[in-house]
Amino acid sequence: MNLLTDLKILDFTTLLPGPYATWMLSEMGAHILKISAPGRKDLVLDSEPKTQNGLSANRAWLNNKKKEIFLNLKEEAGKKEIIRLIKEEGYNCIIEQFRPGVMAKFGLDYEDIKEIQDDIIYLSLTGYGQDGPYKYKAGHDINYLALSGLMSYSGRKETGPVLYGMQIADIASAQNSVIGILAALNKRNETGLGTYIDVSILDSVIPFNAMAGVGAMMSGNNPKREEDFLNGGSLYDFYQTKDNKYLSFGGLEPKFFERFCKIIGKEEWVEKGCVCPDFKEKKEVLRKIFKKKTRDEWTLIFKDADCCVEPVLDLKEALLEDKNTKIRKSINIIDIDGEQIKVYSNPIKFE
Repeated sequence: MNLLTDLKILDFTTLLPGPYATWMLSEMGAHILKISAPGRKDLVLDSEPKTQNGLSANRAWLNNKKKEIFLNLKEEAGKKEIIRLIKEEGYNCIIEQFRPGVMAKFGLDYEDIKEIQDDIIYLSLTGYGQDGPYKYKAGHDINYLALSGLMSYSGRKETGPVLYGMQIADIASAQNSVIGILAALNKRNETGLGTYIDVSILDSVIPFNAMAGVGAMMSGNNPKREEDFLNGGSLYDFYQTKDNKYLSFGGLEPKFFERFCKIIGKEEWVEKGCVCPDFKEKKEVLRKIFKKKTRDEWTLIFKDADCCVEPVLDLKEALLEDKNTKIRKSINIIDIDGEQIKVYSNPIKFE
């Protein structure tokens, strides 16, 4: 869907946060020119697996619909080319992911570019923002999750925090970057004025504390692992099945919980609900019940029950086999140099 054809972006980003943001914008019609450093490998874009032609899955996905050039920004020629792209080819937005001050060393920070094009939209995406005591620190997703407070009440009491298989904070900041760019574009379309946008990855994940966070700020009490109804302190949880796979149960509301209890033969549980004082004892009962059948047997039993019980799918099941994924066209097949490669489709659907 070509909704952003008036947006031409110079993309100075690496790894996942910035490239994910510009991928989303490109999916909505923005023109993206990725500026890469010659000879520098990208931990995300150049990682395995790769096609027979040496193209990584991540590069096929994140660089889809983008153009890419290689410039040494430490050289005057690199800076001049950036200025030429803005003046002569109409690039009107910059997204950069360097630490604070780096673009200024290149002579390409917001103040420099504003002198060339005063309506520029300029977004800086960093780990910790443009000010504060952390601004020059390196960081990765695990660090942002740690500093956000999220990990203090996530995981299990016996083992502490648990690792996630994806980059939560990176994706959060990418989405905030897209929102910031679109808001600035609306402002420019209405007023003709440019905007500087400061997006921090840590800032982006702090609101992911959601209800637990605002509750803790109001009460002054820190939530503890497996004591809140969403982090293990209720029957809302994952349960292992006979074949060592898992089911998810999220039937918090009374109507869903009642249906669930009837199916498992525990109607006497209905009155106290999913969030109950004796949840530990009931969880042990549930664990034994779910171990009696395989994941797929339970999935069939709960198929039409509408009580928030779903199987934990592996990636092949979720991305390649699931009927909903196919109907929603969540996965796209693209052709690059004669090779068919599966990538994500834009999760935002337009008609």
